[in-house]
Amino acid sequence: MELYFLGTGSGVPSKERNVSAIALMLLQEANSVWLFDCGEATQHQILHTSIKPRKITKIFITHMHGDHIFGLPGLLSSRSFQGGTDELTIYGPTGVKEYVQTSLKLSGTHLTYPLSFVEFTEGKIYEDDKFTVFCKQLEHGIPSYGFRIEEKSKPGELQVDKLMEIGIKPGPIYQQIKENEVTIVEGEREIRRKDFIGPDKKGRSIAILGDTRATEVNEDFVRSVDLLVHEATFDKEKEDLASAYYHSTTVQAASLAKNAGVKQLVLTHISSRYQNQETDNLLTEAQQIYANTEIARDFYQISIPSN
Repeated sequence: MELYFLGTGSGVPSKERNVSAIALMLLQEANSVWLFDCGEATQHQILHTSIKPRKITKIFITHMHGDHIFGLPGLLSSRSFQGGTDELTIYGPTGVKEYVQTSLKLSGTHLTYPLSFVEFTEGKIYEDDKFTVFCKQLEHGIPSYGFRIEEKSKPGELQVDKLMEIGIKPGPIYQQIKENEVTIVEGEREIRRKDFIGPDKKGRSIAILGDTRATEVNEDFVRSVDLLVHEATFDKEKEDLASAYYHSTTVQAASLAKNAGVKQLVLTHISSRYQNQETDNLLTEAQQIYANTEIARDFYQISIPSN
């Protein structure tokens, strides 16, 4: 599980930062890539990576501002030209379906794969045998949402020593024991998996928040995640400006991470007013509140190791 930041800027693209897009790489877990937001030129950013558009099977949109959605029609169209045949589902606020369908219709674009939509409000929006995704409305100028992605716990390790003690030698039988609640050995002997499996391995968790004012009501939603991705459009001196434009500062994002007990914080959605050394200053501000903080740049990658 890895996050690949394709765009980390706020509002408009700059020479250093494109607008918002983050890829959640689940190639080992689900042979899939999930995209969070799709700002203008996201498909061009993808050209500089190893990401294959046909592997993108889900796109989650935080809100309908242009710097988060203007790249959708182009990416969807190019996915057809690049061999995409698997269904792609777009999850987003009310209006995302109309926006995409209108763009494709008026441009005469015909896709080679099924396209479906889930327009959400709050709560659980997706679940399969490996992951659950929740969303929560944030405080922004238009409806904006955060996502919490939770990996389900995995069975613990097979306790080989205990099996050896009762005379079960290594071999294919070990895999059968791990995969089945009850396994019959030696014709009639029952081996119950629960007696020879260690504690479950807790799954990983990520929270990716869209544009938002700083607010403590988000604490429970992001509590104890392995990685929190939070916007930091402004520095700490511009708290009034951040509030006026429904955004957050570096210190506000870091305070949320600290109070919610997250393991790591990555800041993104950086205003183009901050360049070079100024970006380093933003990081310093946040780290004074919460040490385990990074600021994402375009093409920054971060892995979330297994617990």
